[in-house]
Amino acid sequence: METAILGRTGLKVSKLGYGAMEIRGRRVWSGRPVTDEQAETILNAVLDAGITFIDTSYDYGMSEEYIGRFISKRRSEYILATKCGCTLVNCGDYDETPHVWTRENLLHNIDTSLKRMRTDYVDLLQLHGPTPQQAEEGELVETLKEIQEAGKARWIGISSYMPNIQPFTASGEFDTFQIPYSAIEREHEDIIAQAAATGAGIIIRGGVGQGEPGAGRGPVNRWAYWEQAKLDELLDEGESRTAFMLRFTLSNPHLSTTIVGTLRPEHLHENVRAAEKGPLPADVYEEAKRRLDAVGMGPKDTYQR
Repeated sequence: METAILGRTGLKVSKLGYGAMEIRGRRVWSGRPVTDEQAETILNAVLDAGITFIDTSYDYGMSEEYIGRFISKRRSEYILATKCGCTLVNCGDYDETPHVWTRENLLHNIDTSLKRMRTDYVDLLQLHGPTPQQAEEGELVETLKEIQEAGKARWIGISSYMPNIQPFTASGEFDTFQIPYSAIEREHEDIIAQAAATGAGIIIRGGVGQGEPGAGRGPVNRWAYWEQAKLDELLDEGESRTAFMLRFTLSNPHLSTTIVGTLRPEHLHENVRAAEKGPLPADVYEEAKRRLDAVGMGPKDTYQR
């Protein structure tokens, strides 16, 4: 498994990471049901495959609990990242996940996350999508640094997107940025380069476009760009669209790691095989970007979500 350094943290991470949102269970965001056996199998398969970066969050349902129960005994084998600013509110048959941007909630988040994951520290603690105003009013960076000084988090980061992300990249306060990006979601391509230029590590989410509609959860409107750009013509013989998408993401020169989630070991191994092929050949990568530019899927200065 190819590795990279996660920016100024100096942490060595596998370029293919694991997004543990997929083991959240059915109570959060209409997740699919997950059994204990499934969670134990996939988490250990992730580590057995050589993946060394695992990303989760306080509000990812059962995710942190499963990590603690099933791989805490292998803690030395992975870099662990979670997110804060979250809540889980029991609404009967499901949980709501509103954010609460206060010092008290961030301190509650980290203590609860550590207990769930059966560890004394996380390698990376990330704010989970506040606006710059919320971060300032809640003194969130100051609280992250307080947590860091207490030894509960080694490094601090933020998961964000445009337009909120730009003031955060300019602040120089964050060691990592988690940013959405793929061949069919290139709006952040320039901001990724800007964030990397600060010395921060770059964690890409959504790097396979959530999978092709029908096989994965990818949105049809996004995947329409694939059809319009005729990217099937660029596939290697026998290569799937998802594999090409992952290799496109891995071709971004500023990427440290991309988190890809799955519940199924066979999908995990397909992702590993694609990652082991490495980035796309330079000419194929440039041609794919040219075709995507031509159909309106290129970097943008502003992004409306």
